[in-house]
Amino acid sequence: GDPSQAILDKHTTYLTPLVEDFIARSPFFLIATADAAGNCDVSPKGVTPGVVRVLDPRTIAVPDRLGNRRVDGHRNILENGHVGLIFMIPNVDETLRINGRCFITIDPDLLETMAIKGKAPKLAMVVEIDEVYMHCARSFLRSGLGKPETWPEAESIPTMHAINCELKDLPAPDESLGKRQEEYRSRLF
Repeated sequence: GDPSQAILDKHTTYLTPLVEDFIARSPFFLIATADAAGNCDVSPKGVTPGVVRVLDPRTIAVPDRLGNRRVDGHRNILENGHVGLIFMIPNVDETLRINGRCFITIDPDLLETMAIKGKAPKLAMVVEIDEVYMHCARSFLRSGLGKPETWPEAESIPTMHAINCELKDLPAPDESLGKRQEEYRSRLF
């Protein structure tokens, strides 16, 4: 059937104080981008709560931290500035969605406001908001993401390195989950 009028009317084109609070508490979001041909990419972004900056009710700035240096999303933003973000908060099943146009900045004054442990990000993504709305909890509830008792044992999941070796038809690596996690922790900022 058709969505209810309440669902159709749930979005705005600007941030409200409660939306700003949700963003300030969110340590994780996904950003979707697409190149000029429409080829999509989604990238996870972990942030310290409170470092995403609300510049005004129609604009946010998101720090971009050290990652894999593929810069797929950055290239897409330069070609086609349309982005979609989904902000998540642990132990909260609803998510916040923002759609808009994005550009990349290296403004040192802005970047310094996003410093963590004395390290400012090298760049930030500034999103000019077209649409803001909350997304219901059904997907999270169906998936069990908020229920640790439904999660698989981490050691049973293939590592990124093992999957990459398989994709390139290389011998399986001899590695442990502990080693993988330690390498990530040593290079967060």
